[in-house]
Amino acid sequence: MTMDHYKRSALNFFTASTLDRMALKRRDPQWLATSLEAQHSRFLPIYQRKNLLSDGEIPHPVYLDYREAKTFGDISESILLGTLEGLTYFALPIKTASDSLSSKGKWEELRWQASVLPHDEASLAIYAKALSHWHERNQYCGDCGYLTLNKEAGHMRECTNPESKHMHFPRTDPAVIVLIYKGDYCLLGRQAIWPQFQYSTIAGFVEPGESLEDAVLREALEETGLEIKTVHYHSSQPWSFPSSLMLGYLAEANTDAINLEDQELEDAKWFSRQDIKEGLRAGTLKLPSHVAISYRLIEAWFDEGEEGKLLELMPAKDK
Repeated sequence: MTMDHYKRSALNFFTASTLDRMALKRRDPQWLATSLEAQHSRFLPIYQRKNLLSDGEIPHPVYLDYREAKTFGDISESILLGTLEGLTYFALPIKTASDSLSSKGKWEELRWQASVLPHDEASLAIYAKALSHWHERNQYCGDCGYLTLNKEAGHMRECTNPESKHMHFPRTDPAVIVLIYKGDYCLLGRQAIWPQFQYSTIAGFVEPGESLEDAVLREALEETGLEIKTVHYHSSQPWSFPSSLMLGYLAEANTDAINLEDQELEDAKWFSRQDIKEGLRAGTLKLPSHVAISYRLIEAWFDEGEEGKLLELMPAKDK
């Protein structure tokens, strides 16, 4: 039986967390007040869009109890994340990181550290980072400029303008990410700012009034000049750097002449499975790490061939 979309997406990093987001409790002030002070509550500090991670071979997010959270941050600005294994988790935006707090670990950019975190903790950490970033960017109403306040346990901001009281909700920006293939070849491209030999799939944001499938066709044509014959959905991945949702597709090309007219890509070319295998072994090709959905798309295509499993060919640091 073919793997369903949920199970396939669950294999992507930052997904399939068993966290209960407690959406029905966000408007329950009594439950929220009790949960904030409870012994089983934990707070994930976020400072300047960075997560506080513990030292060690396998780092973990640093968790604060209520007493520590009240000392280091503003409890009224905490954001309910949900419950997991008997604990209730909150994100805690930090305006000024004291030496005492910073000594508990290192402030790290999650994008570069996520691959070494346990799966559930990585999902929790990116959730905290995403909501904290949204609050940071929405302190004032985009309609009238009035100050906004944290409401619904951090899942809404309400404008203080008494004449409007606009409600603002966290946003997610959908983007398609696409592995184009034709016969026994797949297309990989690279941007000029990437490390030497790094290649990946194409990607782009969905435009207003556009279906996901139309976005796949448009991005393929704009970035590579290729016309697409068929589009197949693969899986999705939250990519909160800062607020994207990646929707992965495999697309079969109807043409093979590459045209980099929009100059978003420095280079793009067709790779056979043998090309990928030889490039990885020789060090003349670098693919995305397993953290990114782009790797999963390449893997899905590669593993259908007879050159073995892509994961077995990847450098140890990228597995």
